[in-house]
Amino acid sequence: MTSQTLNTPTADQIRRAPKVLLHDHLDGGLRPGTIIEIARSIGYEALPETEPDKLGVWFRDAADSGSLERYLETFAHTCAVMQSREALFRVAAECAEDLAQDGVVYAEVRYAPEQHLEGGLTLEEVVEAVNDGFREGERIARESGHRIRVGGLLTAMRHAARALEIAELANRYRDQGVVGFDIAGAEAGFPPTRHLDAFEYLKRENNHFTIHAGEAFGLPSIWQALQWCGADRLGHGVRIVDDIEVAGDGEVRLGRLAAYVRDKRIPLELCPTSNLQTGAADSYAEHPIGLLRKLHFRATVNTDNRLQGATSLSREFEHLTEAFGYTLEDMQWFTVNAMKSSFIPFDERLAMINDVIKPGYAELKSEWLFRQTATTSDSSPEES
Repeated sequence: MTSQTLNTPTADQIRRAPKVLLHDHLDGGLRPGTIIEIARSIGYEALPETEPDKLGVWFRDAADSGSLERYLETFAHTCAVMQSREALFRVAAECAEDLAQDGVVYAEVRYAPEQHLEGGLTLEEVVEAVNDGFREGERIARESGHRIRVGGLLTAMRHAARALEIAELANRYRDQGVVGFDIAGAEAGFPPTRHLDAFEYLKRENNHFTIHAGEAFGLPSIWQALQWCGADRLGHGVRIVDDIEVAGDGEVRLGRLAAYVRDKRIPLELCPTSNLQTGAADSYAEHPIGLLRKLHFRATVNTDNRLQGATSLSREFEHLTEAFGYTLEDMQWFTVNAMKSSFIPFDERLAMINDVIKPGYAELKSEWLFRQTATTSDSSPEES
């Protein structure tokens, strides 16, 4: 048996492997029990289920519709219970704890401050509550033997008109836990170019931003996000495969946009389970991440919405390992890609790669040697 075969990770190894998450929504990752408890405390009676297990199943089933618009409707319930400082603090802390328990060592978690104002909070109070929650979650994780660093991405809703205001907010808090900016929401009818003033402002301020593009709308959305808006990363970007032709003999031809994305090493925040739910892919085995990995695009693996997808970053890698036979080397490749593409300073990214990620994978990859030794020892004949 070769080391390559033995480097195919087990579920336990996938969970223990240091992982990096760039695309995860705070309001898409609540614990069902937390939703129920907060709803009860504030008198919110619109939940479809009041038992945690049943509510979790409802969110997954509602998101399995194949429609991005229907998928987004599930957020009415999560946002409804995230309208106070206490609730935002709790949800953010639990998010950091849950990710750390799953082996995530660095995460950028996004949320839209404008969606959490119904209880009377200001935009600044929303950001400060979430930042404080992330720090509390990091502390609790550390005490339980896990290390994680969480940065916030402030999201503006693309159908609204507050993008510049949220971009300015992200810039004010850039040294206080906020690492960048994003726009999200239904792509059709709401192109990123509607918010050029926000992106131009961020570029003048030398700040970072990603844009949800190439999930539901296709290549025009990607082209606008890059060439008009200047995005550092593509949120999803899975439809870049529409600009890649694979001939019957296996020969691959990249169109101008796909070649640009690959040549410029533009990170793709790919979210396999979410893509299946919204109809951007038909199965894990047919997900474009397989081709994009082979062609060495800057692909990363992400969760998008852990509640709606009934997923975690470990589960995403389990699905991909089963579909494509990925090894620990592949997992490390995706993870290093993600860390390289994060919005923290270069020296901190490099330290995470060299001091946390690579040693973590080296330890996991060495385990087969000890398993082989143990097997050999157990099967040796007794000495006479």
